[in-house]
Amino acid sequence: MSKLVLTRWIPFLILQSFLLAIAFGSNEVEEEFSESLLLKPLPDRKVLAHFHFENRAPPSNSHGRHHHLFPKAISQLVQKFRVKEMELSFTQGRWNHEHWGGSDTLSSMNAKPVGVELWAVFDVPRSEVDTSWKNLTHALSGLFCASINFLESSTSYAAPTWGFGRSSDKLRYGSLPREAVCTENLTPWLKLLPCRDKDGISALMNRPSVYRGFYHSQRLHLSMVHSGMLLEQSLTVVLQPDTVYDGKDLQPSWSLSSLFGRKVVGKCVLAKSSNVYLQMEGLAHPEAHTLLKNEEFELSTQPDRTLRESSSVLFIFNIDKSSDSQPFDLGLTWKLTSKWSCKQAPLHASRFLMGSGNERGAIAILLKATESQEKLSGRDLTNGGRCTIKANVFQIFPWYVKVYYHTLQIFVDQQQNTSSEVLKKINVSPSADKMSSGMMEMMLELPCEVKSVAISIEYDKGFLHIDEYPPDANQGFDIPSALISFPDHHASLDFKEELSKLPLLSKFKEKSLVRSYTEVLLVPLTTPDFSMPYNVITITCTVFALYFGSLLNALRRRIGEEERFLKSKGKKTGGLKQLLSRFTAKIRGRPVESPPSEPTAAAQSSVLSSKLLFKIILVAGVAAAWQYFSTDK
Repeated sequence: MSKLVLTRWIPFLILQSFLLAIAFGSNEVEEEFSESLLLKPLPDRKVLAHFHFENRAPPSNSHGRHHHLFPKAISQLVQKFRVKEMELSFTQGRWNHEHWGGSDTLSSMNAKPVGVELWAVFDVPRSEVDTSWKNLTHALSGLFCASINFLESSTSYAAPTWGFGRSSDKLRYGSLPREAVCTENLTPWLKLLPCRDKDGISALMNRPSVYRGFYHSQRLHLSMVHSGMLLEQSLTVVLQPDTVYDGKDLQPSWSLSSLFGRKVVGKCVLAKSSNVYLQMEGLAHPEAHTLLKNEEFELSTQPDRTLRESSSVLFIFNIDKSSDSQPFDLGLTWKLTSKWSCKQAPLHASRFLMGSGNERGAIAILLKATESQEKLSGRDLTNGGRCTIKANVFQIFPWYVKVYYHTLQIFVDQQQNTSSEVLKKINVSPSADKMSSGMMEMMLELPCEVKSVAISIEYDKGFLHIDEYPPDANQGFDIPSALISFPDHHASLDFKEELSKLPLLSKFKEKSLVRSYTEVLLVPLTTPDFSMPYNVITITCTVFALYFGSLLNALRRRIGEEERFLKSKGKKTGGLKQLLSRFTAKIRGRPVESPPSEPTAAAQSSVLSSKLLFKIILVAGVAAAWQYFSTDK
């Protein structure tokens, strides 16, 4: 009876607990999610598409709190490993700083090196940072279906102090240049979104369209702010519109359906804001482009709002009213020839190898002045009234690249300078064989009128154990990209209007450090002949087979039974053989030959035993000689 009463009260208890949870949780800040898409024509006849998703969650001290919009997997990472800030990127292709921009907000935050890049700041004691880093790499490896767990080794990550742009003794940085990026990494990334790729702007992420681009980079940035946790997910893609050349030097026309093969049929119902932005640069009269049609280009959809910046015009489209019957398909058609150039960083960085052979070589970094050098902002005039450009160089060296830091040379305008004139600060962490990687951080102070700067450093190539070579060892070994940052230069979009309700534009309005990554270097190392182990195993097995086969044959052979068998067989067939031999002799007219007398059993057994003994001695001698010469002395 008591059980029956208890089962009747269970639904009421559940309802009461639910109402209490709503009552007590009503004072908490609600979670927010926003989605946006930025489209931008590029000078080299390509189109840049930047997807941006922002998810906010209020602070919570309870472990395992249920989230309505914020992904629980990311929240558990923060709570378990005490992550203060983290960024993970998967990139395929190299960002073209000359044609796609080098000093704007978009390139400073989303131009990433090839492969996987991960850095994290932890809120734990310094003695526990490495342990938290290793656990975090394993968790992210399983979450995003990638080989991020390879960064757990001390030979794969470093601890930068100030060269990376963030001064913290609890920062760890790692990179995997050879990591391949595919849909297996994009699918779990999309599952972190409330609507995934089923609805809203994320529905445009057609896999073939994304991966056929010249460049694509998916990025995840997590930070702890005063209002709780902030998760930013962005996907940057550079696409080539499918157009037919008509003989005119016009920019290609395009639409969302032609770029991605899909249209926007509605916003994500859980998103607070859903907007599409079109940024136009290099217009002849930016203040006049407020209408749907003008002299230079034509838009297929009327923008809801237009914003002007010093060098660009931004059109804002709200997709709240789009549906299946009226999908949103933004299109751009050019009418006149338009040529422009993107904002460049003060110096363009590139890196290459010098030397030949498998013993030693040199790594060189070349910094060249760009067209925007004369219009630099934020110049340092406090150094005796002299204009200077500050540049920080951060790079990691694997342990098998043994760098000699005393061979560092700096050439300014092809003239060698002493370290004290240009090099103002340096931090070096030498590598240890099979224990830790090397790291170098440099702060350069260059005159504004500089044309080129070359930095070179020599190294020796190490030797790896045969178990440490990858399957494609003859391809070479990668050195991660170097990071060049300019601490006195920041990128931002200066809009006059209030943009606090638009997350993407408020993010672009914040000042971000101008930085650029160099190429990944491919270093060939001395590789052994991997067929030799196979040859050694084959000949060893052959000798052992001959040795043990002969030995077992000799030990198991019964000589007496064989002799009796041969004698009995000779008796059965001896008379017939004698008759046939006599018959053929008479026909041929030859005398009959008497059969030779058979040797006695004792004599035959002695011959067999001597042959057997000789075989055993021969095989044993061969085995002993092989053992003697094959053993390392």
